[in-house]
Amino acid sequence: MDLRLAGKTAVVTGAGKGIGLAITRTLAGEGARVIAGSRTITPDLAELASTAEVFPFALDLATADGPLQLLAEAENRGGTDILINNVGATRPRPDGFTSISDDDWLQTITINFLAAVRATRAALPQLLDRRGVIVTVCSVNATLPDPLVMDYSAAKGALLNFCKALSKEVGPRGVRVNTVSPGPVETDLWLGEHGMAQSVGKATGAKPEDVKNAAAGQSATNRFTHPQEVADLVVYLASDLPGNVTGADHIIDGGLTTSL
Repeated sequence: MDLRLAGKTAVVTGAGKGIGLAITRTLAGEGARVIAGSRTITPDLAELASTAEVFPFALDLATADGPLQLLAEAENRGGTDILINNVGATRPRPDGFTSISDDDWLQTITINFLAAVRATRAALPQLLDRRGVIVTVCSVNATLPDPLVMDYSAAKGALLNFCKALSKEVGPRGVRVNTVSPGPVETDLWLGEHGMAQSVGKATGAKPEDVKNAAAGQSATNRFTHPQEVADLVVYLASDLPGNVTGADHIIDGGLTTSL
């Protein structure tokens, strides 16, 4: 299927690995020019940039200036047609609510919520001019609050609310805004050296593999989502094919979410 993305410019935050890297690779494969923001330019991102029209930039998206710098790079290349807000991070809180300090709350809200707000604010003039698209990677925890990731759940809940409200404001002006909410995904966030499986296992005495299997077993498919599966959904929503879809949250969690 031709998504008709050739010649368009997309900005992706958190593009160095995992879901962000898969999105960047998929957009480039569809012919888009990709401005890829990441804290570090990973070997995988550098390799992709050597073979496709991908322009990686190392910057801290948790700072007030990071998103502005990234969108300025896109404007210098003609303007942004697509914004993918993907950057995010979490860590488990096995010691409960009282263990989450003010600094913890601020860090979590900044990277999981404010980074998207700042990137969106910086991109919006370009997107309005080009009748562009915003797709934000949220989380099932936006609507499935979990005490193990209480601060992350709250930040993602705010992110989902923000995107829905924004869709109502800018929809009449030609900009579509949607979210994609994954459940557990096979990325470092869950399976890396300091990921959820390792951290929860260390706190509870369980083996990381058992933690992973227990999480996967909560879904109907009994497995984690692959990063490419998330990327395919994000890039489809970024295209013009679903032209009247806006203000919608698209859950990809293998049936983990049981509510209607």
